[in-house]
Formats: sequence, C-alpha cells, structure tokens
Amino acid sequence: MKASRIAAVGAVSGIAVLALSAPAFAHVSVQPEGAAAKGGYATVNFKVPNERDNASTTKLEVNFPTDHPLASVMPQPVPGWKAEVTKSKLDKPLESHGEKLTEAVTKVTWTADGKGIEPGYFQKFPVSLGALPEDTDELVFKAIQTYSNKEVVRWIEVPQEGQEEPEAPAPVLKLSAAEDDHHGASGAKSDDAEASDDTEAAAQNTAADASSSDSGSGDGTDTTARVLGTVGIVVGVAGVAYGVLAGRRRDAGTSA
Repeated sequence: MKASRIAAVGAVSGIAVLALSAPAFAHVSVQPEGAAAKGGYATVNFKVPNERDNASTTKLEVNFPTDHPLASVMPQPVPGWKAEVTKSKLDKPLESHGEKLTEAVTKVTWTADGKGIEPGYFQKFPVSLGALPEDTDELVFKAIQTYSNKEVVRWIEVPQEGQEEPEAPAPVLKLSAAEDDHHGASGAKSDDAEASDDTEAAAQNTAADASSSDSGSGDGTDTTARVLGTVGIVVGVAGVAYGVLAGRRRDAGTSA
C-alpha cells in the first residue's frame, strides 16, 4: 500500500516538473502603440518570435479583416525586410472622409532580404492603420509564418471567449472606446484645450496678484515711500562727502 502511494506521488511530481520546465508557448501577436480607439487611427506592432532552434523565420503574411476593411494601411520600413501590400476589391464600397473606396488592403507580406529572424530572437513589424471600425470590439488578423526550412505555421484560429486559447491563435487587436477627435492618444488633450487652460490659469494668477495688491495698497505704498526716501538721503549724503573730499585733494595739490 505504501509502495503504491509512493509511486503515485512520484508520478505526479514528475508530471509537475515536466510542466514547469516546458518553455512558454509564444505565437504571433499584435499590440498597439498607445491607444487603438474605435473610429481613430493607430500604429500597431505585429510581434513575431522564432520558435525553432534550427531554422529562421524568413516570411510573414498578415491577412486583414474583410468584414471590417480599413481604408488606410501603411507598413513602416523594417531593415532587412521587404514589405508588399496587397489590395482587393470590396463587395461593398467603404466610405472614408466623404469618399467612397472600392478597394482596401487585404494582406501585407514581409519577406526577409537576409537571414530573417534567427533562433532565439523576435521581430516587430509596425503598421499604421485606420480608421478603426466603431461597430466591433476587436479585429482579427490571421497570420502565416514561414521558416527557412520551408516549414509553415498558420496562426489562424480565432480565440473564443470563455474557452481555452487554441493551439495556433490568430493575432487579435482589442479596440478601446471611441474618442472625441478620433485621432488623439488616450488621455491626451488637444492643443486648443491646452492653450485654453494656460490662458485661464494666467488670467487667474493675474487676478489673484491684483487682489493681493489692492488689499494692502495703503500700508504697502507708505512702506515703499519710506524706504525710497531713506535710500535717497543716504545717496545724497554720500555724494556730498565725496565732493568735499575731492575738493580737499585739489586744494592740497595746488598749495604744494
């Protein structure tokens, strides 16, 4: 009986050790720089880790959602990589800034010019995009990662709320609440608002100074007058003394 219990405890301990020693599962993800507010524009980073120890990542394809097409998609140049933007016709025209768009970016492909993402490293691929939709809380970007040994990993499984994360989840961009100007960063004031605040603060300070001056104008004026009078007397006495000394020196020089 004791032997069976010891064996069971040993088996459980062994499983725990294996679980703790297993490396964390990394996958292609997307994160905004700052806020990604509904109706606004944002810069996002597609983060790509290399999960292999015998091959480099040489290609990344990111598919953009067709159910919520984006009017503007601009990848930032990444040293050592070539970006290709693919546009497709829309089933339904998209309105942006009063104009109707009949096509939108549906895919961006990055291909390595050199070694790519080597084992033990990751790479970020920045993209400016917008205007973000206002009728959804998230955008799903399905990604395909290709290695130098021709292995292809498809990060295309859509995570479902309340369920465990799938084995190969697609990158998901969470959208925050819409902002008034649809362009500013979260919590930031516009230039006009800041200028208004500064003007109001300056006016308040000026009014406070004037009030303080008026409340003590009688005593303050008398004190200032007395001080200036005393300073004037001292300066006058010093001038007379200097003139007397200078005259004596001239008389002494003449008599000599």
